[in-house]
Amino acid sequence: MSSVLEPGMNAAAAQGLDRALDRTLDRANSDVVLVVDDVPDNLSVLHDALDESGYTVLVATSGEAALQRAKQALPDIILLDAMMPGMDGFEVAKRLKAMPETAHIPIIFMTGLTETEYLVAALEAGGVDYVTKPIKPKEVMARMGVHLQGARRARQEARQAGQARNALDAFGYASITVRLGGEGEGKLIWQTPLARDLLLRYYGTSAPKTPEPVLDWLRRHALHVTPHTEPPRLTAELGQRRLTFRLHQQTGDGEVGNAGQALSSDWLIVMREISEDAIVEAMSLSFKLTAREAEVLYWVVKGKTNRDIGDILGASPATVKKHLERVYVKLGVETRTAAAGMAMNRIRQLHPQFEG
Repeated sequence: MSSVLEPGMNAAAAQGLDRALDRTLDRANSDVVLVVDDVPDNLSVLHDALDESGYTVLVATSGEAALQRAKQALPDIILLDAMMPGMDGFEVAKRLKAMPETAHIPIIFMTGLTETEYLVAALEAGGVDYVTKPIKPKEVMARMGVHLQGARRARQEARQAGQARNALDAFGYASITVRLGGEGEGKLIWQTPLARDLLLRYYGTSAPKTPEPVLDWLRRHALHVTPHTEPPRLTAELGQRRLTFRLHQQTGDGEVGNAGQALSSDWLIVMREISEDAIVEAMSLSFKLTAREAEVLYWVVKGKTNRDIGDILGASPATVKKHLERVYVKLGVETRTAAAGMAMNRIRQLHPQFEG
């Protein structure tokens, strides 16, 4: 199957074509290849050979069209002409690698330039391989096969990781992946639906932007993470709700240089929102306290004095003291410390992420 974005096609027609394309791509039965070349004869030769071999073939005749098509269709591999008028292949590759949604796609350069400096430039721009013109379709497909195997493994691992992370949402644990280093430095690479909602509510940001406080916290602690130690958590407050961030692990993803060195690393962060109202309600049910008694006990756990609690709840210290005396009776304790300890243990059973 082939689809060409014609140079004269207007934006509305292009969007319509992209929607139709998205519906018809058959990823289950064939790999999707995007071929980018401004010379129709080169496109024709590659298209026919790839199509006969069972690939789904998309084509673009300019750098701008290539970026649009790659972002919309997310091909499995890209064959990219190095020298094109306007935006050349080197610039196209750099932009593709800078976008989180296309950074993972392997790029094979096609070039008539054989000087070492151009071949190095192709690899430095993000290419995984190159073939020289005139193009030999069998050689191209042999090289594609090697890189597609790696791409398939990466997609499978990403799907499995995504399933595991989405499962966290169901239990109220949202997760995000943030990249440190490389061209994608500081970008939010991946997020669960719950994480998207929480970050928008607490910070007013959305992907690929990572909230500055979160990014600063990650940069401070990422280098000190070990399998046996967890760095300090980050907390954000919004009214009576609190969002905690835990730095879990380096995911193993990220950008890799031509010599196999890591250019960047991706970090998994798990978030959990804690509501003071939910904790107070849980204590009320657990210890059979009135709503006001549970509120008083909650602030005792938080280390507040009777005067502080009175100011928070709009009551006198004497009234707070009477509520606290009834709490002691219901909990079967005699001291403030014992009441706070019992309440803390119960809260952590119900809300393991609570830090007091």
